[in-house]
Amino acid sequence: MTNPDRPAPPFGRALCAMVTPFTPTGALDRDGAGKLAERLITEGCDGLVLGGTTGESPTLTDAEKAELVRAVREAVGPRATIVAGVGTFDTRHTVELARAAEKAGADGALVVTPYYSRPPQDALEAHFREVADASGLPVMLYDIPGRTGTRIEPETMIRLADHPRIVAVKDCSYDFLGTQKVLARTELAYYAGCDEHILALYAVGAAGCVSTVANVVPREVADILAAFDAGDPARAARLQRRATPLIEATTAAGLPGTVTTKALLNALGHPAGPVRPPLRPATPEITAQLLTHYTQFTTT
Repeated sequence: MTNPDRPAPPFGRALCAMVTPFTPTGALDRDGAGKLAERLITEGCDGLVLGGTTGESPTLTDAEKAELVRAVREAVGPRATIVAGVGTFDTRHTVELARAAEKAGADGALVVTPYYSRPPQDALEAHFREVADASGLPVMLYDIPGRTGTRIEPETMIRLADHPRIVAVKDCSYDFLGTQKVLARTELAYYAGCDEHILALYAVGAAGCVSTVANVVPREVADILAAFDAGDPARAARLQRRATPLIEATTAAGLPGTVTTKALLNALGHPAGPVRPPLRPATPEITAQLLTHYTQFTTT
């Protein structure tokens, strides 16, 4: 159930930041990607973000990124939106990836803040505008200063909102006040990029979420939003609180969410495979802890 008073989101509401399945030898698992995507859509997600942070974008080749989009599009057809991660620290390279994603069948482009070089805000704005001008894809900005070293400041975000193809934000800023400033002054569709903020951000007007834990509990993540839309914020809050131990174990346990998510997916028999170096797999002890939290969350 959707809320008629809430604007239609550009990419869906319950999006999963999908892991990229690999074969045991570390090659792209095209068949596994299609099967994982099919399960996520069947169980409640209406959008998929491919080749993002959780999808191990730094270790995917350009050809693999395009092939991943094609494989998932073939698997899910028009039943879900596909947002392709195209952001790099190089504007020219990002432009090339955006055009390739469009040709491969993506519905949108996720463009992360250029990392390592830490450009000032005027250069950051120019970067995003050039990428948005380069293809016909609507753009989701990805604000994650903890990884990139540079925040997209609220005033920069407000200026970027005037671009017709910059339509959304994946928010991992951990600046709830700044986010509300942008929500109050623009039509940008905000998506909670941190699982612990799904309900909090949705309650103040966000479009939905781009969730990591949705890889393993897609239905439960979608249920948080559905309960709020159904006029039952108390139930939505209970669902969000119930998810806390699993969210903490998956995304705040000192390991990248990709590592913990793949460990849990593999343990549950879903397509995932290994992580690519420099990441290393979760230990058996951590995997056992993840399974305990998953079981408690899904059976209580």
